[in-house]
Amino acid sequence: MFRGFYTAASGMLAQQRRTEVLTNNMANANTPGFKADQTSMRAFPEMLLQRFDQQSVPAEKGLNLPFNKRIGSLNTGVYMQESLPSFMQGDLTDTGLKTDLALLDINMPANESGLRGSVFYTVSGPDGQPRYTRNGNFTIDGEGFLTTASGLYILNNEDERIQLSSDRFTVNEDGILTGEAGETARLGIAFAENPESLRKEGDGLFAATDDSVLENAYNAEGVQFKLQQGYLERSNVDASRTTTDMLTAYRSFEANQKVLQAYDRSMDKAANEIGRIG
Repeated sequence: MFRGFYTAASGMLAQQRRTEVLTNNMANANTPGFKADQTSMRAFPEMLLQRFDQQSVPAEKGLNLPFNKRIGSLNTGVYMQESLPSFMQGDLTDTGLKTDLALLDINMPANESGLRGSVFYTVSGPDGQPRYTRNGNFTIDGEGFLTTASGLYILNNEDERIQLSSDRFTVNEDGILTGEAGETARLGIAFAENPESLRKEGDGLFAATDDSVLENAYNAEGVQFKLQQGYLERSNVDASRTTTDMLTAYRSFEANQKVLQAYDRSMDKAANEIGRIG
């Protein structure tokens, strides 16, 4: 009986966590460059139940031989194993702003597990260490530096800040940036062979799990991409699919809740009616 409580409760917790992930995806459906998180559910390992007992054997001194009887397997519930972002290319939208840039994947080599890599803009994180993002919604700060909307500096191919004379600059498909006064720089683009190893840090930023520096995408073998000025990469969240998944998670949570209530009523009867002494 108590095992049923645990199984139903684990199902409720798993669906609650899944709903939280889906809700975050939906909230960022209009965030440029946002990569939707995908969850994977897994059952706890099954347990084999056996009953141990003793059997009396008629003998002069009396013998009790131990034996065990197999009862069957028991599934102990489900849990959300992990949440990983999907790095599928988002649609491009025309904004007409020169400070908006979009990365377009052309050819991304696959690693040994069949997962395709991904390219990112390189920015200077709050701690000065490199961070990576797909959000190309950039701006020019008061000192002329190219920054993200949250104020983090965009880095060039030499991991240096990019300073411009004005916001009237051009960027070609190869990432070469030319300012109005003739200043030039090449946007720092990094390549992650295994993007699932990146750690999400919020605000559209990613970091390598071991705080290492990603490979330069311009030098990566087989990597092909281009930049488009005046465009933004939209979130890759599928709003209709996410809504359906949220409803499915809610119904699963509700079903486990009803199972838990049924166990509770059974325990109430066992404690207050069946076990009552007349």
